[in-house]
Amino acid sequence: MLDAVPGDLDKREGSFVWDAIAPASIELAQLYIALERVLALAFAGDHRGAAYGLYLERRAAEHGLLRNAATKATGEVTFAGSDGAVIPAGTLVATTGGIRFVTTAATTVQGGKARAIVESVEPGDRANVPSGAVTMLPMSIPGVTGVENKAAMEGGTEAETDAALTARLLEKVRHPSTSGNVAHYLQWAKEVAGVGDARVLPLWNGPGTVKVILIDAEKRPAAASIVADTAAHIESVRPIGASVTVESAAGLAINVTAEVTLDMSVPGTTKEKVSALFEAALQQHLQDIAFRQSYVSYARMGTLLMNIPGVQDYANMTINGGTANLSLADTQVAVAGTVVLTCLTE
Repeated sequence: MLDAVPGDLDKREGSFVWDAIAPASIELAQLYIALERVLALAFAGDHRGAAYGLYLERRAAEHGLLRNAATKATGEVTFAGSDGAVIPAGTLVATTGGIRFVTTAATTVQGGKARAIVESVEPGDRANVPSGAVTMLPMSIPGVTGVENKAAMEGGTEAETDAALTARLLEKVRHPSTSGNVAHYLQWAKEVAGVGDARVLPLWNGPGTVKVILIDAEKRPAAASIVADTAAHIESVRPIGASVTVESAAGLAINVTAEVTLDMSVPGTTKEKVSALFEAALQQHLQDIAFRQSYVSYARMGTLLMNIPGVQDYANMTINGGTANLSLADTQVAVAGTVVLTCLTE
């Protein structure tokens, strides 16, 4: 910009010309930086600076993919009360923490009890509460004295993440699906909200048979509602003549024991903190390898443990009682089980 100004004018820093041009040049520089970002947003991929959020959704939509929405948790509650008391559809129940559920159909108390199917008011995995968590009746119901859920609520998942949508988009582009091939069944399964990943077993029970194994967005066994939704969706699009079975993966709990030497020179090191950090690392690792690796690595467990702050060494580690890699069947997914660390101090 300074070069475009006639040479017989004062262009030194602090001059009128310099001060007049400086703000515009700064804004133009910022614009060029923004334009580089805009270009990156036009491309999907696992590289830094790729499309995200709304830009990713628009890119995916060009290939017929939509971000999977969050799903609601479902389950069953048992009401206690006087025989003949009617619990209408839409009745609210809740946990002490304020997570609300609503009945999907009317029911009547008989023999002092009434069962009802409920779904969470808000979608998301926060609603996957354990058994015994639902105990509140936000509004009184004549003849009803209490409520509880004897089994955990399940099926609640968060909306599909950018990373998951990107992976699904790249999979569709790089592995074209056609005529009911394996890639096609994977695509159909992952189009269902709540499905985190799928595995397809062609000809598993003879010619014309296909089995689809599911895990949810948390890389755990899929809830019955997700399995049913996936089966219905695949049934609506599959080739004529195919016999399709849709199942949830069976969860294989990974239980780890070890003797750990703690380095007490690391601030805040305690047995409880080390155990909690290792449990979180174990869970994340199992999510990362779900349907990607056919075994749980014994060596990897040791690496995870050694990477925990405050751990100096370990010995006598076992995975499900053994000291070797743990194989996973095609129908299994590894999930975090119990962690028992015997901690020593250095």
